[in-house]
Amino acid sequence: MDTLVLKPAERRRRRHTEEFKRQVIEACLQPGVSVAAIALANGLNANYLRRWVRAHREAVEQSKASVEVVAVEAPAILPVTVVASAPAPEIRLDVRRGGTTVQMAWPLEAAVNLGQCLRELLR
Repeated sequence: MDTLVLKPAERRRRRHTEEFKRQVIEACLQPGVSVAAIALANGLNANYLRRWVRAHREAVEQSKASVEVVAVEAPAILPVTVVASAPAPEIRLDVRRGGTTVQMAWPLEAAVNLGQCLRELLR
């Protein structure tokens, strides 16, 4: 009797480009996204993909933590001249009464007087 010996298929480790990993990790970081679903859609093992995402987050945290603080000298105080170039704020009204239209531009500082003027105008 002859015995048939089956040789197991050789496994090859798949290599993924950094661009592919970046795209898949960015997809996983979107809100409401299932890492397992993205792994399945891209033919990846979900555990490997989670490991990539975790490594990415740790790298981001490390880069934030390693930000070097550099002391900067305070700038010299410079004189500033303020020129009032904008017109003073005003209240603009269009009052229509019958066939007559009155357009008014009233200074904001005199708003109390505007009420008196409108009372007289609308009698």
